[in-house]
Amino acid sequence: MTTLLVSHSACLEHDMGEGHPERPDRLRVVERALEAETFQQLAREAAPRAAKAVLTRVHPLEYIETLERLSPERGRVRVDADTVMSAGSFEAALRAAGGAVLAVDEVMGAKAKNAFVATRPPGHHAEIATAMGFCFFNNAAVAARHAQAAHGAERVAIVDFDVHHGNGSQAIFWNDKSVLYASTHEMPLFPGTGARAERGEFDQIVNAPLSAGDGGEVFREAFEVAILPRLHNFAPDLIIISAGFDAHYRDPLGNLQLTEADFAWATHALMKMARLHAGARVVSLLEGGYDLQGLARSAAAHVQALMEN
Repeated sequence: MTTLLVSHSACLEHDMGEGHPERPDRLRVVERALEAETFQQLAREAAPRAAKAVLTRVHPLEYIETLERLSPERGRVRVDADTVMSAGSFEAALRAAGGAVLAVDEVMGAKAKNAFVATRPPGHHAEIATAMGFCFFNNAAVAARHAQAAHGAERVAIVDFDVHHGNGSQAIFWNDKSVLYASTHEMPLFPGTGARAERGEFDQIVNAPLSAGDGGEVFREAFEVAILPRLHNFAPDLIIISAGFDAHYRDPLGNLQLTEADFAWATHALMKMARLHAGARVVSLLEGGYDLQGLARSAAAHVQALMEN
């Protein structure tokens, strides 16, 4: 088995307008980086559309249908202050969620050892019935629910190292002891959630906030002290990574100072936990990352680490 790369050209058709940081070039540079000789052994599959029956495990049907109705035939429609739909946005969102589901099927079915889903729009800010923060469907939540419903996973862990806290993922699983959500992120920063005291109904939310200017040493300590021990005790059947690369020192939307080596280190640490508890099963989903050079290099380091499992 090898690492699976899931993507789809439809994700390039989601366009929130000139100057918007969540732009199609983000996916282009990731795909270009993963065309290098190092990555020739990747298995590659196209992301299918997510079926409504899969999405409704997380999002109400009325919300899904509202997004579909809002989808313009041309031009753009603003969904919130910084989230916009173009003609290709709904299709891209379906492919992003569907790619996460396919990755779960392939990894849980032992057809791939792990997977990276290079799609957009991202998902971790999307709440149960609210699109926000560039996100429409919560891809990590859809993946977790699919692992439980279709593959019998009893415990799923979502580990999020995006510079922004995954408020949507936290809210969706706040009352669910079967899903651990653990996050490193910068505070204070959008969306304003993610304080250490936010622990969930069953103490299964783990927030390890970082401060502006923090670099790899502080990030790694947060992982080793706050996140990895809780992951070990939780003993998940699957680890889902919300892989945002906007904590990179070059990124314009955050103020952390991580490098590609830090993302590779975190990936190896999570794979070690997966080998201990989850049969090495890891599904990683692209979230943020808005400096094109930093994003491309970080995603490449992350995928290379996945391949070394």
